[in-house]
Amino acid sequence: METATFAGAIREVSQISLATTGISCPPRQADSVEFMEWSFESAEELVAALRAGAVTSVELTDEAIARIEREDEVVNAICVPDFDRARAAALQADQARARGEDRPLLGVPVTVKESYDIAGLPTTWGMPPHRDHMPAEDAVQVSRLKAAGAVVLGKTNVPLGLQDIQSFNEIYGTTTNPWDHTRTSGGSSGGSAAALASGFGALSIGSDIGGSLRTPAHFCGVYAHKPTLGLAATRGMVAPSEPVLPVDLDLAVVGPMARTARDLTLLLDVMAGPDPLTHGVAYDLALPPARHERLRDFRVLVLDEHPLIPTGSAVRTGVNRVAAALVDGGARVERHSPLLPDLTEAATLYLQLLISGSVARFPLDSYEELQARAAGLSADDQSLDSVRLRAMVFSHRDWLEANNRREVHRQGWRRFFAEFDAVVCPITPTPAFPHDHDPNPLERHIDIDGVEYPYFDQLVWAGLATMPGLPATAVPADRSPEGLPVGVQLIGPMFEDRTPLRLAELLEREMGGFQAPK
Repeated sequence: METATFAGAIREVSQISLATTGISCPPRQADSVEFMEWSFESAEELVAALRAGAVTSVELTDEAIARIEREDEVVNAICVPDFDRARAAALQADQARARGEDRPLLGVPVTVKESYDIAGLPTTWGMPPHRDHMPAEDAVQVSRLKAAGAVVLGKTNVPLGLQDIQSFNEIYGTTTNPWDHTRTSGGSSGGSAAALASGFGALSIGSDIGGSLRTPAHFCGVYAHKPTLGLAATRGMVAPSEPVLPVDLDLAVVGPMARTARDLTLLLDVMAGPDPLTHGVAYDLALPPARHERLRDFRVLVLDEHPLIPTGSAVRTGVNRVAAALVDGGARVERHSPLLPDLTEAATLYLQLLISGSVARFPLDSYEELQARAAGLSADDQSLDSVRLRAMVFSHRDWLEANNRREVHRQGWRRFFAEFDAVVCPITPTPAFPHDHDPNPLERHIDIDGVEYPYFDQLVWAGLATMPGLPATAVPADRSPEGLPVGVQLIGPMFEDRTPLRLAELLEREMGGFQAPK
């Protein structure tokens, strides 16, 4: 068969099949095999094409690997490639489909954040002492990906210990932003966001305690969803120095990343559910449906100001663009509500819970030094720097007090979500910032419209959803004057993850969504 004829035949089969599934797939233009460019298709479109026989998993996987080998030298998103096993898994997926099997992600190439255990691959969290740590078992979420038929291309880069808003470490180097290589892709799931923006697989999985799903999505122009706390099992997403146990984490979650809102839902359905070691393999957690199906039925509070840090002009414009789309779609949009929990206290509680947990295993001599520094603070000093320092030496009594106040905030959010369906607000105050690898993060600053602020103050927006454990969906919203992506987050009611996900899908229709970097 001549190449042009072959191309036309595949194009025709693909269009017929995708039409029957209700998925739009624009016709491909080239008259050679080069038209077979699937790298930026959604997972949903790939599944439809695979079911139609328009492409094989081996072809998709080979294309993804070729793209990574061609383009990842500068981006450095894929830190641990697993190409041989990916090709074998793709062949097995094609064979399974030929036998009549059909699973949610059968044959779809994906990536996995480096912090997840994958048997036979190193899990280091970017920490040089653990560069040779090789887990024997897959993390529960990796097992779920494989059970759903996904083809794992490899692991994506992270910051040291997952504790930064950038993704760089001594083992694997720096991940750059596909839109501007002089800027960060974000952290700690920065490698996953950069991989998606670069067309290295259709989906990825990450984690989030300080915006680690949402911030990289915002910086790279992709989608991510921070699930409700406890919705998705985390076993095997653990530092290499820690035992692999089915523990319930405080604040931290694992979640999906994608290039479309619908793909987030597709992947969340694979990930959701508690650990079978604690709840049994037959346990099923059914999420309630979205509150509304139409944009005009949503009740939304829009926030573009925080009392503790300014919002940069580019991000404010992005928030307001989403607000305008909501109004145009007929949604009820408010800018203020007395039901909203206090943002200053919310940020303070978040930092207290986050920092006290993060430093709990510091060496004793470091702890005593921190105690001395905290004791020297003025009682009137309520800056975020002081909040963080005091949290580093929290007693258990202090933590319990903060946790009790968190429960008060959770009750406030329940009252709020009786009147609203979602909150639209920033993820960070700025688009992606230039690489800053100062070894002392406390010496770094974030530039907001020409004024410098402490580096970690930008976490307050991420903490708004994290502290009470609410679901939050990161969506592309705009471009900055420099052409950088700008995202916003849609915060929803606890265990009603499908509500912000549905709102994300409706906004994608109104405003457009992911665009590939030039």
